Amino acid sequence: MHRNPLESSFVHLGKWLRGEISGEGSDDMSLLTAAEEANRWFTPEHSKQAMIAVGDWLIADTLAQWMRPYAVPSPENNPALRIGLILAGNLPMVGWHDVLCVLLSGHFAVIKCSSSDAILIPAALSAMSKHGGEEVTSRFEFVPGPMREVDAVIGTGSNNTKRHFEYYFSHVPRILRGQRTSVAVLDGKETEADCVELGNDVFGYFGMGCRSVTKLFLPRGFDLDRLFAAWISWSFLGNHNKYANNYDYHKAIWLLNQDALLENGFVLLKEDRQWVSPVGTLYYEFYDNVIEVEAQLDVYQDGLQCVIRRPEADRLKVSTPVVGLGKAQCPAPWDYADEVDTMKFLLELSLQHD
Repeated sequence: MHRNPLESSFVHLGKWLRGEISGEGSDDMSLLTAAEEANRWFTPEHSKQAMIAVGDWLIADTLAQWMRPYAVPSPENNPALRIGLILAGNLPMVGWHDVLCVLLSGHFAVIKCSSSDAILIPAALSAMSKHGGEEVTSRFEFVPGPMREVDAVIGTGSNNTKRHFEYYFSHVPRILRGQRTSVAVLDGKETEADCVELGNDVFGYFGMGCRSVTKLFLPRGFDLDRLFAAWISWSFLGNHNKYANNYDYHKAIWLLNQDALLENGFVLLKEDRQWVSPVGTLYYEFYDNVIEVEAQLDVYQDGLQCVIRRPEADRLKVSTPVVGLGKAQCPAPWDYADEVDTMKFLLELSLQHD
């Protein structure tokens, strides 16, 4: 594989994102504050966590490991197509992976940021441009309005938005993503440490990501108090205004409906066969045989991003990727959303335009 002309800029940006350059990137409190002022869900802690996580992708060895399976053509043999990117904004930097894939594949990124995340990604590309100059700035642009004159599109939104995108971009190659969620399947042998790790999957980023656990499958007889005890360190969520408003709203609605609830002041647990619980809440369902759960997971697989499971537990026979407790929010760059290989899609576009 040829050396990517932007490799030095990527590695430098990784240091910027990880806050290894004093006062810059995730070490720049004014940037983190600006992101929170634009979106109150983006606390400085969450923005910093997200920036460090994606910065870890931009270590030279990690980049090499990621790109090794792909045959990336040299720049002179690779037509730079205009790839429209319609980015999600439910988590800080959540659209960055798509931007990175386009730049690594040698194409031109036409970026429409979500209004919910319009600070961090432009700041990252600005920092990369300061290091790489014209070689970087000539590879992307931001568009505020409708996406026009693109050769392909990668878009993420709600299920309704996805249907709109399917119609609007039916004339070009595309990857379109709708809403997904993640679930945990416990086997009852979880230790206290395991339950603590599960808390990261449930509460990380306020539980607002497609990799956030919104439902638990529990063996019948599982003591839910074990989870409450392990999750006490997340009680500070109850002090976050927007999170607390969600908690209070759903508590009021469910109590009016006389639904049975378990609560601890910062999360409502409700036994329910639905999959996507609202912010501040968590659905659970008991099972007698894990085969029943596997059948449900396969039926709903198009709505799932990943399944969380104790690594030592019996292997689940499901199509959805299974990850260990506490690992849901830590994808590697080759863990593609919806299991669609974005890099392969982009490189095949190059071949089609030879």
